[in-house]
Amino acid sequence: MIKRFKSCATLTAALLLAATGADAAADVAHILWKDLRPATQAIAEDANLPMIAAKLPDRGETLSFNLQHKTIQLAGYALPVDRDGDLVYQFLLVPWAGACSHMPTPPPNQIVLVTPARPYTMKEAYEPVAVTGVLKPGLEKSQLFILDGVSIVQSGYTVRKAEVASVDTVPDTVTLPVNSPWSFLNKKKN
Repeated sequence: MIKRFKSCATLTAALLLAATGADAAADVAHILWKDLRPATQAIAEDANLPMIAAKLPDRGETLSFNLQHKTIQLAGYALPVDRDGDLVYQFLLVPWAGACSHMPTPPPNQIVLVTPARPYTMKEAYEPVAVTGVLKPGLEKSQLFILDGVSIVQSGYTVRKAEVASVDTVPDTVTLPVNSPWSFLNKKKN
């Protein structure tokens, strides 16, 4: 069914709105966790363990500024920082399930502090999600309440007013070694 427009101006406005939406989607950089790490920093597989900040010479505080102020989309696991029941107002996005509470904390350049545009309804901690928004490098500390007590976690990036969507898998998730006591946290890939 074709809608008839009453004026040329209305048609022009409709076409401009459609084009603007398409351009905005094209400007989103779909990134992976490695894009947040300086190229010189060892990756998890090199250490035969998930990256642990204490093992890195710079403690993982060296950030990548290549994506500064760009709109990105990154998939990871959400760990609530500020929540009320199922509604989450702020969370840490981490590269593997169990990071920060069940196992050692990733380095700051592998943690993103996310503030959703609208409270996100979360079914479970470490829910796999994709976050879309403007990436801002900068170290921040968050206080987590976990089973073992309170933990302070430093993140290297923030995304505010983020769009958050549930996903089935995280493409570049770290798979823990089979002999790891935390291997039960490995998410099954479909």
